[in-house]
Amino acid sequence: MGCASCGTGGSAGCKNNGHCSTGGCNKLNVFDWLSNMDVPAMHRFDVVEVRFKNGRKDFYRNAKKLDIVTGDPVVLDVPNGHHIGYVSLQGELVRLQMSKKGIKDNDEVREIYRKATTRDMERWEEARNREESVMYRTKEIIQDTKLEMKLTDVEFQADGTKATFFYSAEGRVDFRELIKILAGEFKIRVEMRQISVRQEAGRIGGIGVCGRELCCSTWLTDFKNVSTSAARYQNLSLNPSKLSGQCGRLKCCLNYELDTYTEALKDIPEVEEPLITQRGKAKLQKTDIFRKIMWFGYDDDNNWHAVDVGRVKEIQTLNKKGEKPASLQEDEIEVDNLETGKINSDLEAMDKKFSGKGKKKKKKKRNKFRGKKPKNKKPEQS
Repeated sequence: MGCASCGTGGSAGCKNNGHCSTGGCNKLNVFDWLSNMDVPAMHRFDVVEVRFKNGRKDFYRNAKKLDIVTGDPVVLDVPNGHHIGYVSLQGELVRLQMSKKGIKDNDEVREIYRKATTRDMERWEEARNREESVMYRTKEIIQDTKLEMKLTDVEFQADGTKATFFYSAEGRVDFRELIKILAGEFKIRVEMRQISVRQEAGRIGGIGVCGRELCCSTWLTDFKNVSTSAARYQNLSLNPSKLSGQCGRLKCCLNYELDTYTEALKDIPEVEEPLITQRGKAKLQKTDIFRKIMWFGYDDDNNWHAVDVGRVKEIQTLNKKGEKPASLQEDEIEVDNLETGKINSDLEAMDKKFSGKGKKKKKKKRNKFRGKKPKNKKPEQS
């Protein structure tokens, strides 16, 4: 995969070095599944979606009916200047995206000036080359002013007159003095924009523990609240190092299957106390939520017994009445045609191995030539 500023790198796929006309190499890419619709030109939706640095997107009106396609750079109307972005989506799907994000199709939607020329792209490239040095210098200034904020990214406007500084912080930050210092040193207009740590991880990007790119940098835009109860419902270990993502917060993927688990848990009884039988007290060891099986174990037995949730409810009802069933053995069920007693067969085999019972005596092969001397041959007579 190439990048927009790469002129010498070779991409393994489309070999466009980041200038992909379909937008397939970009963050938060959307597949236009309505692209084959035959809509008359007069009724075609005139608002297009434009992509900026690190997947940031906005909507602009193509009032001049420019002949543009997905991936074309266009010059846009922004407050006190102009900017350049790439067309990422157009057509009827843009109308659905605006409705999804709650953006109204009114006069507040700014217009597209024209398609970007070679001179426009050169000036934009000059402005982008300043971003790295400005970000490093700004971090030094933040450290000197002792502001409790973390600078994530800097985005220059295409005309070079304005820069947006993206930062994350735990609380509110008084950066009025910082803006004066930055504006005086870099001779630009400064805009400070606070983002959450999840958005910060999405802008930076990375690889998750699943081996794929982070969801927040590829397709996820709506960040919902994630609580530890989501891990409890799914019987996950409450280990912060395993439940936290690269942003330091709980992983967004904990919510993906939460609705399925909560629906399945409606039939699972709550076992707060051990089940009392005539054999003894059986404690809950494990619950198979989707197969509706609960595993119990006695104090004097290392084996776990699989019991259907219906039987568990019956035993709980009997215990409330003061009655004790004979045991769990009568209503045990087989799981995958495997006897319950064979569940811990690997532990029994290990016990035999170290106790010496499982060792087989190796028979020594007797060498039939051992102890025998070779016979001396008689010399041949001539």
